[in-house]
Amino acid sequence: MKAAVVVANEDVQYQEVEEPQVTPGHVKIKVRYSGICGSDIPRVLNHGVHFYPIVLGHEFSGDVVEVGEGVTKVKVGDRVSGAPLLPCMKCDDCQKGNFSLCKHYSFIGSREQGANADYVVVPEQNAVPFADNVPYEQGAMFEPATVAIHGVFQNDYHGGEYVAILGGGTVGMFTMQWTKIFGSKKVVVFDISDERLALAKRLGADEIINTKEEGYMEKAMAITGGKGYGFVFETAGQVPTMHMAFELAANKAHVCFIGTPHENLTFTPKEWENMNRKEFKLTGSWMSYSAPYPGREWELTAHYFATGQLKFDPGFIYKKIPMSQAQEAFQLFKTPGLVKGKILLSNEED
Repeated sequence: MKAAVVVANEDVQYQEVEEPQVTPGHVKIKVRYSGICGSDIPRVLNHGVHFYPIVLGHEFSGDVVEVGEGVTKVKVGDRVSGAPLLPCMKCDDCQKGNFSLCKHYSFIGSREQGANADYVVVPEQNAVPFADNVPYEQGAMFEPATVAIHGVFQNDYHGGEYVAILGGGTVGMFTMQWTKIFGSKKVVVFDISDERLALAKRLGADEIINTKEEGYMEKAMAITGGKGYGFVFETAGQVPTMHMAFELAANKAHVCFIGTPHENLTFTPKEWENMNRKEFKLTGSWMSYSAPYPGREWELTAHYFATGQLKFDPGFIYKKIPMSQAQEAFQLFKTPGLVKGKILLSNEED
């Protein structure tokens, strides 16, 4: 089979590789689309892989073409996405159902061969079926949608409050939609791109704020009558938005950092004191799993994708690029701000 193989830093080659074989309890998936995740970019462009050669790809969709002995959850012909985490299932965290916190895990598309290929083989429990009315492009976005809802659960979310979503990327758009589905007084999306903010509006955001505009903080607080936001979700992993979260939070708010920073993060004593004086609760969120594996995050995503309540929009996708041109696709990320949305590597004819 063919695969986009990372053979060295900044070097992805479309090569003939050995086709993975199905073993008992596993399924083979013919990959339709595989999304480039933000975590894949440093893997390719900044010596970030665990080993060479490696086939990346952990946000994918396709069709089951073969099942191993003992498989009962899926059948040949099913449309599926894939949960990429392979927890050990033995450690204390796994035994408690906190699979995201497993220290002895493997991961499809980073620690073992992934979906940037014609085929990928995964354990039965990692294959997540989705309805026929859900397009394959949307099916490739299960993982970011589950990351979003896991953050919502981590933040002890409940309806009836003002909600701030900091960052209009894929995870931010899904986080906004989950808070709308579960009920909210008003959801406001913050970003620096008018294009992404327009997408947020199409997907159901009540208000949008461009943080490049003068007086944006006053405008944001005015929406809440000056009280601030009961729930704040930072999804961009950027230092300015992490500072912003502390300022936007209301008294007794819940603040969740879904995004992860890639540079040093410092707070002045005055900024940090917001947490003391407002007595807000700050938590983090990591990946997207719960018991029974892979968890309600994946079950609910499949359900709300099928009903159409968790919306998909062509604006999610920046480009669909043939798998054979994966090298060119990754080079696009070297131009800051160029890629707005998801790049899907495609095995389709389109």
